[in-house]
Amino acid sequence: MSQPPRLPWIDHLRTLVIVLVVNMHSCVTYSNVGSWYVNIPREPSRGEKILFILWQGHLQSFFMGLLFFVSGYFAHGSLVRRGPGAFMRERLFRLGMPTLFYALVIHPYILKGINPWQADFGPFPAFYGHYLISGRFLGSTGPLWFAAALLIFSGILAGWRKARGAGVPAPDPSPPAVSTVLLFALGIGAVTFGVRLLQPLGTDVLNMQLGYFTQYIAAFAAGVAAARNGWLLRLAASRKAAWCGWMALVLGPAVLLALLVLGSKGGIANFAGGWHWQAFGLAVWEQFAGVGLSLGLIYLFAARLGGDTPALRWLADRSFGVYVLHAPVLVWLYLVLPQAMSPFFLAFVMTIAGLGISFVLADIARRTPGLRTFL
Repeated sequence: MSQPPRLPWIDHLRTLVIVLVVNMHSCVTYSNVGSWYVNIPREPSRGEKILFILWQGHLQSFFMGLLFFVSGYFAHGSLVRRGPGAFMRERLFRLGMPTLFYALVIHPYILKGINPWQADFGPFPAFYGHYLISGRFLGSTGPLWFAAALLIFSGILAGWRKARGAGVPAPDPSPPAVSTVLLFALGIGAVTFGVRLLQPLGTDVLNMQLGYFTQYIAAFAAGVAAARNGWLLRLAASRKAAWCGWMALVLGPAVLLALLVLGSKGGIANFAGGWHWQAFGLAVWEQFAGVGLSLGLIYLFAARLGGDTPALRWLADRSFGVYVLHAPVLVWLYLVLPQAMSPFFLAFVMTIAGLGISFVLADIARRTPGLRTFL
């Protein structure tokens, strides 16, 4: 079983996605569209909210799915090199440790920091003790729900590979045809609609919003398939990938805006889930837009960022640390930034400042004994 080549542009693509994660959480803070630790008390105007929804909707359609795709691509190579047992030991440390660090250290301090006047559980030692004993920490992974989910996916992959053994099919180097990609997106959209009948948007299980997980599972599996079959480079060089990206970029906003205008008359909640055409339309739109934008970015990064530079490598090496550490930085910025300004400007400032501070903290963490082993 061949190992996929280490491609610098995939590392840089992952860095971009993590930058967009920071931007998403900054936007949620000032748009009140989505869930985050803090939200501005003033409700944005209808026009401001629509613009935020258009931007955040497009980010949500692809950025986490693309991160799972990249993770699946790398997981295959690691599994080939290490074998199932060593692979899972490495995954337990590299994914489990940052998840525990966030749930046991970062999250409770954020909660107490933004609610110092609430004495539900008394002083911090009493609050922290209740936080642990009650099991509340299990669902307190914050953005690290991604690492927890990836750990589960990795365990399933390792178990499947161990069970299949030598029975794994021979690689097929041909990338999927456009028709296959379109059916892939449609299938994910249909299953997503079905899942949201039981788990509508806004609900979660242990901080995992299962209404999005159909895409995440499919993207991780597609990343594994791309690595095992060796067709990623052909796909990345295909003009069809660029065409899909342009189509999503041009048509995506128009279709989403049409869905919002036509569907909001029945109530915005109808988009979240249930037997509503709005829920089906949003679920399908997310997948076509997400797949198209992902393919377009894969083509762009492979064509323009195929090499490496010291600056890009520095950012890539610290990007996961930024993912782990950015939440308290954004919460602190919310507390110190003036609020009587445009929400778009505030989200922009929070994104830029949050990224700068988080990269510095990630660099410090990489030099700190203990933290540097998993950040």
